[in-house]
Amino acid sequence: MRILLQFPEGLKQKALEHAKKLEQEGHEVFISASPTFGACDLAIDEAKNIGAEKLIHFGHAEFHSVDFNVEYIPYTIDAPMNLLPESLDRIKDFKKIGLITTIQHSHQLEDVKRFYQEYGKEVIVGKPFGFAKKNGQILGCDVGSAARLDKEVDAFVYFGGGLFHPLGALLQTTKPFLVVEPFQGSIEFIDKYRDIYRKRSNGKIAAALSAKNFGIIVSTKNGQYNMNLGKILKAKIEKKGLKAAILVSNLIDFESLNNMLEFDAFVNTACPRIAIDDIDRTRKPLLSANELITALDMMRS
Repeated sequence: MRILLQFPEGLKQKALEHAKKLEQEGHEVFISASPTFGACDLAIDEAKNIGAEKLIHFGHAEFHSVDFNVEYIPYTIDAPMNLLPESLDRIKDFKKIGLITTIQHSHQLEDVKRFYQEYGKEVIVGKPFGFAKKNGQILGCDVGSAARLDKEVDAFVYFGGGLFHPLGALLQTTKPFLVVEPFQGSIEFIDKYRDIYRKRSNGKIAAALSAKNFGIIVSTKNGQYNMNLGKILKAKIEKKGLKAAILVSNLIDFESLNNMLEFDAFVNTACPRIAIDDIDRTRKPLLSANELITALDMMRS
């Protein structure tokens, strides 16, 4: 069988090892060298172009259904749990804890839950929601497992690496939010970022109030494509007597966007994190769909 392998950046160092193993089994194997941002970004076009019969995507669980033979191989990591005793002091004033993590550590979540329960905490792990597949799992773009618990818990604990995923959950919740980062050896509440990101959002909206020409970004990535939303937003902008155009791209190149000098603001319909994490990469305001609606509502007709 002809197979294309796809790895996220953190796992690309494993590509040759897996390719040679499959070749020894008699397969013809190719490796995608393109970046991938998750299971929303499958190399299906590449696979079809080389005549592959299967795409094997490493590091993520299934995100959505696609019309191609895709095998998902999530990559699990056993994170050290030595910081859990120290984290107890940080959550001593909270009885009900909402526990979340990523797919890489979802297999450890029951052990973390039992630990906190042994010390008298009531621990709630959210059910899979939206694109997530495991209990307590959050994605960068889907934090429903946390958001649905916001009214039930006194605080959240995220167990896992980095701040990218917990920041997404933080912005969709209101309770104290503790990050236990076992790889950096850090334990910190990240609640301060709620105010930081709220001010950044308000700043973008204010900057867009004087915009006359809007560029609406529509990604062609299989799990991010949302042309319908792009057309709806274009119509709303034009109803205000303003100008809008839909900008189509697979990989969003911010240098190219900055060269589009006619546009006064951009609107993102692709991965929702772009309008949160990448706003400093464009010279003009980069809005989410909701931020655009807010700006339009504030404008005089």
